[in-house]
Amino acid sequence: MFQKVTDAFQEYYYLRLHNIHQFEPKIYLNYKIGSFRIKTADSINELKQSFQLRYEVYYKELKGSKKVAGCDIDQYDFHCDHLLIIDEKSNTVAGTYRLNSSQSCDKSYSAREFNIERIFATAGVKVELGRACIKKEYRRGVVISLLWKGIADYMSKIHAQLLFGCASFQVKTARQAALLHRYFFEERKYAPEYFSPPQLAYKMPDFEAWESHFKRSLTLEERIEAESLIPNICKDYLKLGSFFGGEPAWDEDFNCLDFLTILQREDLNRSLGQRHKTDS
Repeated sequence: MFQKVTDAFQEYYYLRLHNIHQFEPKIYLNYKIGSFRIKTADSINELKQSFQLRYEVYYKELKGSKKVAGCDIDQYDFHCDHLLIIDEKSNTVAGTYRLNSSQSCDKSYSAREFNIERIFATAGVKVELGRACIKKEYRRGVVISLLWKGIADYMSKIHAQLLFGCASFQVKTARQAALLHRYFFEERKYAPEYFSPPQLAYKMPDFEAWESHFKRSLTLEERIEAESLIPNICKDYLKLGSFFGGEPAWDEDFNCLDFLTILQREDLNRSLGQRHKTDS
């Protein structure tokens, strides 16, 4: 009981420290499709629901935390917008994405892991995606599609041309990391003009040795293995036209591999338009 009270107090203190009571969205989105509402969080309660869903996924599912409930919060959250997909039948936040616009904030989570100078050297407004979460029972096509529609509408409102962020892979070994790196190279999924190497502190140990090992064409078995390591949400990125900034980074905090993922707004709009035609 004492631990629960202590945890709750720490979360309350952190929220107050960052002036959660003064939080307002930078961009307002709020509309309904079917039984789902697509919106940016515009209240303390909605913001906390986003943080609680992130805790549920990142800490309970991925890290095996025994704490029943909590909030995943970091220093970037209060400078960003938080896209929500709300199931109005159950009043449940089914999915969330953090949206960080370069026109309202010059801080970037991705810059901790990658050197993204080339991305910020390009003209125009950019949006950094982060903290992607979908509640377990909603991990089907509709919620991820609604999140992407919300992202596209958000970009349209601020006339952003470029989207980027860290895509996480539950990969544990340098061999698997180098295998994926080679696979994406063969698939021509890298953009030299946006080359963004990992920061020194985030380079994966032994990656270079395994990278040298895969300096040849992958076998069919290796390609199948690489494809099996790509999470569904990242497969969706690729279908939308995303590409990568180069060598992945190792996120020791979450024990996972991150690829810097980049997407042009025109490619996103084209892909969503094609999906809409297929669905109709």
